[in-house]
Amino acid sequence: MDPIKVLFASAEAAPFAKVGGLGDVSGALPPALKDLAAGGLDIRLIMPFHAEVKKKNPPHRLIGNFSFEANGRSIATDLYVSEISGVPVYLLDNEFINHDSPVYHGDWMLDGMKYATFSLALLEALRYLDWKIDLLHANDWHTALSVFALKTIYADDPFFDGIKTILSVHNLPFNGWGSQEAMSALGFEPSSDPDLPDWAKYTPLPLGLSAADQVITVSPNYAQEILTPEFGCGIESYLQKHSDKVIGILNGIDESKWDPATDKAISSNFSLDNIEGKFKNKLDLQKALGFEVNVDIPLLTTVSRLDRQKGIHSILNILPTLIDQPWQFALLGTGDPELERLANELSAHYPTRIACIIKYDDVIARMLYASGDMFLMPSLYEPCGLSQMFAMRYGNLPVATSTGGLVDSILDYSDDPSFATGFLYAEKNETGLGQALKLALKVFEDKTSWAIMRRNAMKAQFSWKLSAGNYLDVYRKLLA
Repeated sequence: MDPIKVLFASAEAAPFAKVGGLGDVSGALPPALKDLAAGGLDIRLIMPFHAEVKKKNPPHRLIGNFSFEANGRSIATDLYVSEISGVPVYLLDNEFINHDSPVYHGDWMLDGMKYATFSLALLEALRYLDWKIDLLHANDWHTALSVFALKTIYADDPFFDGIKTILSVHNLPFNGWGSQEAMSALGFEPSSDPDLPDWAKYTPLPLGLSAADQVITVSPNYAQEILTPEFGCGIESYLQKHSDKVIGILNGIDESKWDPATDKAISSNFSLDNIEGKFKNKLDLQKALGFEVNVDIPLLTTVSRLDRQKGIHSILNILPTLIDQPWQFALLGTGDPELERLANELSAHYPTRIACIIKYDDVIARMLYASGDMFLMPSLYEPCGLSQMFAMRYGNLPVATSTGGLVDSILDYSDDPSFATGFLYAEKNETGLGQALKLALKVFEDKTSWAIMRRNAMKAQFSWKLSAGNYLDVYRKLLA
């Protein structure tokens, strides 16, 4: 039997380019699928040849160049190939990608042209390669237009006949709104799907959702949440009506790269059977931050983009109200200037209790994961989340909101203390966080109970092999 031929399309893929969780998934899932399928899958990744990728200059070679027409405009495109963990990676370059710019401009006309042309160019690259695929797996709004184009612009093109499509949704609110001018310039027509609201008939992500054969969110709980007005971003009615094609698969992590037993970034390695190294990390971090060096003082940590969606304001507001309790807090991240200012003010006011490091640094992040007792994650919504998985892997118990993938990955103390891996709370505000944190601090005083929870968390399985198996099942069912 011939292998299933899959093109995996993404705006970013680690280690070439990573802005968020999409980069982690796109860099890890295709290799996991390839390994799991053992020859039964020919999967290749395609992404823009961003300036960031050019600066990193991974080994690559030029395959060739081609031009294609889009609404009377000729777009010359260069096609390169590299690889990530044995998976071929095609890198596309054209006049809208080939400039010194970030992965995402923030300018909707520039981003619109970049990703609308990329969505068309990735299909034309298949023609240039003469590689007839079985399945196109697109991700988020940046490549959603490729799914829509297959069902519209290329609907009568025999080269693309029979291709099945999957659109993965990593974050529904980011739908590509603002790309309309770019889409018009390239000849995209509005959707004729009567189930879509009018505004969505000419917006990239909804167009892809409408055209896709299968929609996959990055956690099962998020697949249910987007059917509701709170999380549906104005297309919940459409998604409810077509819920038969919406499923959720929890993301994974690379457990070989996130392993406290081998991580070279932390001061002392440790494992389930040799936990003493975790305490050494904690003491070292306390000393480095100017905190009291005492293993019995609970150390709270957060590694996050500083954004209201991440609930950072709740952390900064609630900690001063709990100052009479013993704890220390270390935060790492950048983002909203106002939240950065508040974080700096808080750490300046409580320098022996609170440290806010306003930058992102992978080594420091790993130190916080490895040293912390509790990982605060008060997200207002979280389609999947990976930080809680990293934290649990390092014996750092999450205190998090009951939303999205946090529900799918954390076993709540209040449900069953003997199997718990963290603390979940439903009230998405300072009150909810405060109550959950007070409970966690109380449980921390019981060293036996805390050791059981820490062990549960470190034993939790988040390998990409588990997620890849679910994706492979979807591929096979879709093509059956």
